[in-house]
Amino acid sequence: MTKNTFSAPVSRRFLMLGAAGVLSGCVTDGMTLPNIPGNSTGALSEADAAAGIRAALNNGVGSAISTIGVRDGFLRNPQIHIPLPGFLQDMQSSLSRLGLSGPLDTLETQLNRGAETAVPRARRIFVDAISSMSINDAIGVVRGGNNAATDYLKSRTFSPLTNLFTPIMSNALQETGAIRTFDQLTASLKSIPLAPQLGADAKTDLIRHGVQYGLDGMFLYIAKEEAAIRSNPAKRTSEILRRVFG
Repeated sequence: MTKNTFSAPVSRRFLMLGAAGVLSGCVTDGMTLPNIPGNSTGALSEADAAAGIRAALNNGVGSAISTIGVRDGFLRNPQIHIPLPGFLQDMQSSLSRLGLSGPLDTLETQLNRGAETAVPRARRIFVDAISSMSINDAIGVVRGGNNAATDYLKSRTFSPLTNLFTPIMSNALQETGAIRTFDQLTASLKSIPLAPQLGADAKTDLIRHGVQYGLDGMFLYIAKEEAAIRSNPAKRTSEILRRVFG
């Protein structure tokens, strides 16, 4: 994944905000941060800074969903395309040389379609995670570096998001036919002598694989939007974003 680079003025601004937080010794909602050079709207409170971080993340979620939560958002996107898990990918590679990988190719397509279907349904999960960020958390993010807000959200929420996203992905894979294709493939392999057999946990592994890639795709595009908001004034579409990042 390519790291995003932010403009020097924004980095200096974040350092100044961070220094204020360190010198304070504690974080309070009513505290006002020093005037930031280049910010024409005056001093920012810590509550303003926290609101700006949350707004940037919410914009990132919306942008990610509109970009990848659509047909071909995963399937035709080389950055986030979901391959089959290793145990199936090896089989797919071997069979493709014989022109027999059709069912596995179909499964790969359906897996990506599942992610495209599941991502929009997960909006509330991400919004709730963002809204739960405390001012302390957000100020810590302000002191961070590139993609600090996205990195924070991922580090604190990936595990619970995985648990919440799993049934959404499972249902989406049912709808796209991926589970049915997988079951048919498993049954076919059982009738072929010397064919590799899929273990009892193979279906669970397939769903877990889809969840991992689906969430990674979401966070990649949330990070893209965060970087754009920091570096591009045109992306600061609300007053709070202009105040914090302007």
